[in-house]
Amino acid sequence: MSLRFKLDENLPRRAEPALRDLGHDVETAVSEGLAGAVDPVVLDACTAEDRILVTLDLDFADIRVYPPGSHRGIWVLRPAEQTFSAIVELVLSGVRLSALERTAGQLWVIDKLRVRIRD
Repeated sequence: MSLRFKLDENLPRRAEPALRDLGHDVETAVSEGLAGAVDPVVLDACTAEDRILVTLDLDFADIRVYPPGSHRGIWVLRPAEQTFSAIVELVLSGVRLSALERTAGQLWVIDKLRVRIRD
């Protein structure tokens, strides 16, 4: 199943081709001129484009500010270490789980041991 992602500016640039190689539709905040934009602007762009936001920014995990159901989906990655392989491993965990769970409107906090889903 192909997913539509927007990668936040805090993710490694190499994550984009890695996801595209798996057949996903991927855009980045940087390529769309959203580098440095405030969080609501980035999420509004994701909503307008029907994309899941993938980010390392914990601010997006605040359901009081970004309530589930108000967006296409947010994946907040919590890698044990800030390496490309650790980050891609978490994204791939999310991709595998998305085959079983819906992503629309949900907040997923993905770490090495689990995926916490808020809807």
